[in-house]
Amino acid sequence: MSDPVYHELLEVMKKRGGKYAGMDIPEFFALVEELFTPEEAAVNNAMPRGPFQAAGLAESMGREASEVEALLESMADKGTCVAVKMGGVQFYQSARFMPGILEFQFMSGRVSDRDKRIARLIHDYETACDARTQPPDNEFPVFRVITVDQAIEGGNTVHTYDQVKTVIEQNEDIAVSTCYCRHAAMLRGEDTHGMPMDVCMQFGVNAQFAIQRMNARKVNREEAMEVLKRAEEAGLIHMSQNMADGIDFLCNCDRWHCVAVKSAMAKPKPGVFFNSGFEPKFDPDLCTACETCIDRCPPQALSMGDEDLPEADLDLCFGCAACATGCPVEAISMVSKPGFAPPPENAKAMKEAYKASLAGA
Repeated sequence: MSDPVYHELLEVMKKRGGKYAGMDIPEFFALVEELFTPEEAAVNNAMPRGPFQAAGLAESMGREASEVEALLESMADKGTCVAVKMGGVQFYQSARFMPGILEFQFMSGRVSDRDKRIARLIHDYETACDARTQPPDNEFPVFRVITVDQAIEGGNTVHTYDQVKTVIEQNEDIAVSTCYCRHAAMLRGEDTHGMPMDVCMQFGVNAQFAIQRMNARKVNREEAMEVLKRAEEAGLIHMSQNMADGIDFLCNCDRWHCVAVKSAMAKPKPGVFFNSGFEPKFDPDLCTACETCIDRCPPQALSMGDEDLPEADLDLCFGCAACATGCPVEAISMVSKPGFAPPPENAKAMKEAYKASLAGA
């Protein structure tokens, strides 16, 4: 029988929401007992919404400030809460499981017996949750693909939210960390297919936390663009929140391990659920039918047509441009997808759209 503090933690994580929020199954308790000591679980359960300082939390718990601060510091270093120092003052904040704690475990790139154990426990918990949960087919997508803007054909309307470069230019604080999906897979002994690891980015406050606590590398804008170039050359997918502004992370995802990609592929029409708003256009005069694009396509949406010209199944195609960036003769460009709805303006609008999709399921 688990300590009652972990049962309380279950209810707390449910209220925080997000993917894999909390499920009353053995895999949940096996995971949280590894992630949190009973003392840390009690601190987690007492955290208020929004940023707070250790002294305030200690007062609300009736504990010594030094004792609570030590626990918060340990939790921040382990990625079970967020901690950022601003203006010389240390602030903390609670975290969801996803996005949040489950990713934080692997952003540092650590390799230890405990990390391997956590990777297996998280995988077991996610697998058990997925087996017991069937999301509605019309659920609003909280993540979206951002196509490679250099591959967009001239003459197409390119909004700022369609450009990775814009995200880079808008941020002073940029961090590059280890891809948690691929690193977790590596810790479980799975094949990562030679894909680069240090290509996930955080911006703003998220970047500060990643640099201060998660062993992330602080980079300037030029270095960030070089990271994106490596990701594109490898055929990875640019992915972030499905909204027009306020992007605070940019993942570069593969087809085998990324949670967002695998969730999309479980849908009847992945390309409708998870898309950039662009689709590939093939130049018959340049194409040599080498099939490089077919091999690189993450959702395997391409096939060779009757005229020795690739064809895209738009129910599968993400519009990521992995085909275009890998074409040796530059025969592929990205064009706007007709009738594609723009992303919500901000986080509030995205939450409203998500709630509406669930209500209409």
